[in-house]
Amino acid sequence: VVNWPWHREVLSRGGNIYSRLALGVGIRDITGGYRAYRRRVLETLDLDAIASHGYCFQVDLAWRTLQAGFAVAEVPITFTEREIGESKMSGNIVQEALVKVTVWGVRNRLGKLHALLARRRAA
Repeated sequence: VVNWPWHREVLSRGGNIYSRLALGVGIRDITGGYRAYRRRVLETLDLDAIASHGYCFQVDLAWRTLQAGFAVAEVPITFTEREIGESKMSGNIVQEALVKVTVWGVRNRLGKLHALLARRRAA
């Protein structure tokens, strides 16, 4: 990242760390928006079910891609802060992402726990 204010970099790094831990994924920049998806992935995913309004849709789409069994490859880029215009980042966008990532992570972990307990009962 080039020319970002310190608070923006802290928010980005913190959001990525939290999302990786909450969702249990290895994508280093899960909040990033510079992505290319294979047509097969987009045709497989229920894109109408994506209800994220802010930048959270980046996490949402990457998370759904992984949940559908597809791989996500990362290619590093250098992001330079815009010289014209302003960021759309707001407190509401941060709150939406925090709530949704937390809910997805808890549901995922509870689902895995339920499956584990079901296997143990069946054994």
